[in-house]
Amino acid sequence: MANMLLEPSRDCPLCPRLKDFRELWRGKEPDWFNAPVPTFLPSEGASSVRLLIVGLAPGLRGANRTGRPFTGDYAGDLLYSTLIRFGLARGEFKARPDDGLELIGTAITNAVRCVPPENKPTPAEITTCRPFLTSTLSSMPNLSAILALGAIAHQSTVRALGQRVAAMPFKHAARYESVPFTLFSSYHCSRYNTNTGVLTEDMFVSVFKDIAGFLEI
Repeated sequence: MANMLLEPSRDCPLCPRLKDFRELWRGKEPDWFNAPVPTFLPSEGASSVRLLIVGLAPGLRGANRTGRPFTGDYAGDLLYSTLIRFGLARGEFKARPDDGLELIGTAITNAVRCVPPENKPTPAEITTCRPFLTSTLSSMPNLSAILALGAIAHQSTVRALGQRVAAMPFKHAARYESVPFTLFSSYHCSRYNTNTGVLTEDMFVSVFKDIAGFLEI
């Protein structure tokens, strides 16, 4: 199924704990998205993607509420402003899916598509959701760079690439060659990481400078 992007169904039953949590929040907040969050693609489609950004999972009041990755919580403020700065997105990010922001040659997805309780998916849930990440990778014929945000996203991406995590350990600002892709990694752009100084804006921008140089943009 190369070049065909497979997404989990709205009522995906594969992870019982995540399904139950999703149903709980559908009852509490029926106007929220409350479903597996699909990959955010540029208007030109998967074939135009050269950079794929992989996050951990939807935030409860972020992407789980809005239905678009990194939309509705602080992490999106830093991510999308950086994408716009490097010409990888256009428009204005207003933290809602109808703000008109568009990606340029870039797509954004998550290692786990459903919101997990306390933002902590289990190893089994990460493994169960990985085929969707693998499908995302295979759907993008012109993909050359991947940015993993955080250790879990990095490790799941390494496994989706058929590589050994021990040979490609997570480190901030790491860069690994995995033909035909080059994998970059960064600490996750969460409010916790930025508030505690684990990740500064300059550190995050520096990773994107490396990616921009690699993509020659």
